[in-house]
Amino acid sequence: MQKWKVAVVGATGMVGQRFITLLANHPWFEINALAASARSAGKTYSEAVGDRWVFDTPIPDGIAGMTVMNAADTEAVSSKADFIFCAVDMPKAEIRALEEAYAKCETPVVSNNSAHRGTPDVPMMVPELNPEHAEIIPYQRKRLGTRTGFIAVKPNCSIQSYVPAITALYDLEPSEIVVSTYQAISGAGKTFKRWPEMIDNTIPYIGGEEEKSEQEPLKIWGTIQNGIIVPAKSPVISAHCVRVAVADGHLATCWVKFGKKASKEEIIARWRSFEGMPQKLNLPSAPHPFLQYFDENDRPQTRLDRDFEHGMGISLGRLREDSLYDWRFVGLSHNTLRGAAGGAVLTAEYLCKQGYIPYK
Repeated sequence: MQKWKVAVVGATGMVGQRFITLLANHPWFEINALAASARSAGKTYSEAVGDRWVFDTPIPDGIAGMTVMNAADTEAVSSKADFIFCAVDMPKAEIRALEEAYAKCETPVVSNNSAHRGTPDVPMMVPELNPEHAEIIPYQRKRLGTRTGFIAVKPNCSIQSYVPAITALYDLEPSEIVVSTYQAISGAGKTFKRWPEMIDNTIPYIGGEEEKSEQEPLKIWGTIQNGIIVPAKSPVISAHCVRVAVADGHLATCWVKFGKKASKEEIIARWRSFEGMPQKLNLPSAPHPFLQYFDENDRPQTRLDRDFEHGMGISLGRLREDSLYDWRFVGLSHNTLRGAAGGAVLTAEYLCKQGYIPYK
């Protein structure tokens, strides 16, 4: 099959690097351009990254010698790509302007950034959970005045450790959720080498994370009405987010109150059988299964289970009744795979399969 030509914008950062590792041998996509800030533009990729390459494996063949383009030169980058993955590190207002500029160059944007997550006509997708939100794209194109250009985003990395589990039970009418997330340092774009203060340490605050954890699930569970995505009004979510001394993997402890009852066996069976459109379409990055449940009391564990299904699956465990809420459980997701670059790649696969991203 003809491959889609892809540009990675923000290619030198940690998530940009993860995009490169995932796309190097992708069956549908090929990297045709790399872009970053003006200080990296004109350098080869290996020169621009220098000693900041974070993976044990080397930069993929054919990538190290590519010349990095200026991300601000949207027309030049767009000329080399059917669509872009965006993972830039800039102020939110500048990201919004940059992503809209690419869309107006008739280049679809699949973004890892949070800048457009609150934009009412921008789909914020986990393809297993809310694929129907892609139907907002024609409304967004009308607003932007584009024929093919649009912006789609993926949600915050931490919510993917527990929101899929709740979505599989959504017809049980969850009304209240309390969640604490224990988040890896790679979520801040860091390694222990670059952030030695995190060794043997926990920081009980991550700026903006609690607000995202409380608000973004409601958009995922929302509905399209009159050309915008209207967030769900319930459940009410209270979140606490903590940075912990872990390289990769976000773990969540979650308490849930439901309007309808189900047994422990019924809930676990639902989780284990839950699948979405990526599984039904057999998309290249889709995990099979999406959710796994551990019967052991000491699982999931971050180091043991974060790479489940190449980091694209969600691991659950410790489901038990609660004295204040109905149920409590533990969830785990890989934050730079399912939660970041991998989730964006899966979203792009879905959008390409459904015809939203054409070849130029």
